[in-house]
Amino acid sequence: MLQAFHNYFRKKETQLHELNYLFWECTQRCNLNCRHCGSDCMASSVLPDMPFNDFLRAIEPLEKRYPRNSVFVVITGGEPLLRNDLAECGRELRRHGFIWSIVTNGYAYDAAMHRKLMLAGMSSITVSLDGLRETHDAFRKHVGSFDRAINAIDLIANEKNLPTYDIVTCVSPMNLGQLDEMKRMLIEHKVKAWRFFTIAPIGRAATDKNLQLDGSQLRQLMDFIVATRKEGKIDAKFSCEAYLGKYDRKVRDWHFFCRAGINIGSVLIDGSISACPNIDRRFAQGNIYSDNLIDVWDNKFEKFRNREWARCGVCANCREFKNCLGGAMHLHTVDSGEIMECHWRKLI
Repeated sequence: MLQAFHNYFRKKETQLHELNYLFWECTQRCNLNCRHCGSDCMASSVLPDMPFNDFLRAIEPLEKRYPRNSVFVVITGGEPLLRNDLAECGRELRRHGFIWSIVTNGYAYDAAMHRKLMLAGMSSITVSLDGLRETHDAFRKHVGSFDRAINAIDLIANEKNLPTYDIVTCVSPMNLGQLDEMKRMLIEHKVKAWRFFTIAPIGRAATDKNLQLDGSQLRQLMDFIVATRKEGKIDAKFSCEAYLGKYDRKVRDWHFFCRAGINIGSVLIDGSISACPNIDRRFAQGNIYSDNLIDVWDNKFEKFRNREWARCGVCANCREFKNCLGGAMHLHTVDSGEIMECHWRKLI
C-alpha cells in the first residue's frame, strides 16, 4: 500500500518537476587522486574553473520563479575548496536568496576556512570519509588525508550554527569490515548524520573492479545500516542511488526515488545543464552559454522524466520495474538503456 502511494507521489512530483536542488560543478581541479572518483578529477584540469558570474547569471531565472531559500545550491567539483573565491560565491548566493552547501574531501578545510564559510552563510556541508586511517589514505592515494578529514569533521560537528551536515562513506570490500569501528569513532566525534553509497563502475572506478560489492557484501552493508538505525545513536541512511526491495524503507527514510531531472539539476564545468554530476554527461539537456536554464528545465529532461526507455535488458520483464523505473540515472549511459548493475538483484 505504501509503495503504491509512493509511486503515485513520484508521478505527481515528476509532473510538477520543481527544481529545488542544483549542483554547481565549480571546478574539476582536485587536491587528491581518489581511486573511486566518479568524475575522474585531477590536480590540473583541461577546463578552467567556471567564473561565478556566469553561474549567477544562469540561475537568475530561478531567483525570479521560486521563493527565497527554496532552492538549494550544492557547490561541488573536483574540490570546491581549491577556489579562492568560494566564500565570496557563497555570500553572493545568500544575498540572492539561495541556500548553499559544499561537498568536500576535507583536506583543505581548517579553522580559518570553516569560519570564512560560516560567515558567508553556508547552510550545510558533506565530508567524505572512506575508512579508517590506512584505508582512507589508500582510497585518496595521499597519506595524511584521513587526519585532515577528521579535523574537518571535528570543526563541523562542534559548530552550533550549522543547520545540517553529514559524513558520506563510499563502501567497498576495502572498508566494509571497518564500519563498526568507524561508527564508534564518528559517534565519539559527535557526528549526527552518516550516509552510505556503493561505488558505481563509472569515472575512475570503471576500470577498478575490486571496488564493487557482491550480493553477500551488499546484504552485509544493508544489515549494518538497519542495525545502526535501530540503535539510534547516529542517523545512518543509504543514499538514493538504488532500489533495494525489502530493504528500501529499512535503510532510508522513504522509498527509492531517483530525483535526477525531476527535482535535481546541475550546471557542469563547461556550462552543460544536466542533473547529478555523476550522470553520463552525454545526457546533458542544454548549456547555460546558449540556453535559458528555466526553458531547458521546463521543456527538456524527457529521458529523466519518462523512464520507459530503461525497460530493457534485465529490466525488461522485471516485476519491480514499476517501483524502480530502471534504477538511478548514473547507472545508465546514452549508448544503452541497460543498467550497469542492479542492487535489487544482488540482494536477492
